[in-house]
Amino acid sequence: MHGNRQNTAPAAPQNQPQPPQPYFVQHDFGGPSDLTTTLVHALSDVTGADVTQAESSLCNYVDPASLDRLFEPAPDGTQRPNGHVSFTIWDHQVTVYHNGQIAITPPANTQPA
Repeated sequence: MHGNRQNTAPAAPQNQPQPPQPYFVQHDFGGPSDLTTTLVHALSDVTGADVTQAESSLCNYVDPASLDRLFEPAPDGTQRPNGHVSFTIWDHQVTVYHNGQIAITPPANTQPA
């Protein structure tokens, strides 16, 4: 006679570090701010850095004017086609999407919990 056995995976160790969760923000292309302004404020929120520090540092990683123009709506108001741009700033992975969504993922915690 065979016993009832379930195939179960062993439990993960409780001290295993969790992957960092991305921070999302949505830029409003119809609003008064540029895409990079939304990005700078999001970086400030995630990192705790002053907005002016985030703004001046952004220039070392990407051309803000080019980023603003890359995904701005066409002159007739239609949204740009699919696409995204990714770069790393202060060890945070930043991805900006054609629809104005911005994802900022902090670095993985290398310290044991």
